Amino acid sequence: MIKEINIHQEREWKKIVQQSLQFDSYHTWEYHNLTKDGIPVLLVYYEKNDFIAFPLLKRSIPNTNFYDMTSVYGYTGPISNKLFVEIPASMKENFKKALLKYFKDNQIISIFSRLNPFLEQMPLMDSLQGIHNNGNGVVINLEQSIEEQRLRYESSLLKHIRKLKSMGFYIQESKSPKAINEFSEIYTENMIRVGASKYYMFNEEYFKNFLNSMDFHSKLIMVYYEGEAVCGGIILLTKTIIQSHLAATKTAYLKYSPSKFLTDEISQIGRQLGTKYFNLGGGLGFKKDSLFDFKSSFSDIYYDYKTWRYISDPENYLKLILDANIDPDNSVDFFPLYRCPINMLHEMDLVFKKS
Repeated sequence: MIKEINIHQEREWKKIVQQSLQFDSYHTWEYHNLTKDGIPVLLVYYEKNDFIAFPLLKRSIPNTNFYDMTSVYGYTGPISNKLFVEIPASMKENFKKALLKYFKDNQIISIFSRLNPFLEQMPLMDSLQGIHNNGNGVVINLEQSIEEQRLRYESSLLKHIRKLKSMGFYIQESKSPKAINEFSEIYTENMIRVGASKYYMFNEEYFKNFLNSMDFHSKLIMVYYEGEAVCGGIILLTKTIIQSHLAATKTAYLKYSPSKFLTDEISQIGRQLGTKYFNLGGGLGFKKDSLFDFKSSFSDIYYDYKTWRYISDPENYLKLILDANIDPDNSVDFFPLYRCPINMLHEMDLVFKKS
């Protein structure tokens, strides 16, 4: 059976993560404790001395007695004290049965989880239905020399970076209240400018708690010009990987593209720390858009990014869609569909027309 470890069981959660052969910052107790998007739970299946664990967020579905589950912002998915490729088929099947029983017993309608492309989770996840291909992400190989890395840049990129450096742009790593305040103001301005949803509107207190966490390793790297903070990024470091977590540029300095300078500088920091990969992520919604083009100007090494989208109660899932007045046969890429923002549906003219 599945054991549910809740967010108040800090010691047990941390013990599972620490005993896992592979994990990322996104799996940790404190990262989940910072979220406001649901009730964090760590679902653990035991078999003799081995386990498979899956962190998720439990959410009530408004005006019903049902729930659904999602994952925190970032790359999560299952972890274990064994490599997934080495887990016996019988244990995978038993885990699957126990997980589906948990969903049924707890009236969970659907489950959405971002997966981690660096933890080789597919040998386990392939045994489950609902794996969705989201597109590509971009990664910089830090095991090559900085000279080799820059040879892979698009032709004008290195020239631009060197120009910013000659103009006097510089970086500073800090977790001081002043630096956090500067980043928070730039980030908020950035999110308002791009029309980001409430989900991405983190405040200064969140950044303070995040950067001072003892459960995972993070850094705040700021770009300055003539003493003014113009750009910044928060990175996460776990063993061999740097994750580009959040980044933002002050509107008045967008024309200089200081984020290009920042990305190059972070790659050098990662190399000094002995990390192997710098994950830049993908485009908005992992589509090949202008954001993806920006990231791929640094590297031509791509990875496949996947999510798990599972409907555990098809009958009630369909009922929720119909109750939300949504066409169940539409092609909008959103899961679960009954939580799709109405503006997205209007844009694609997919809301049922009432007679």
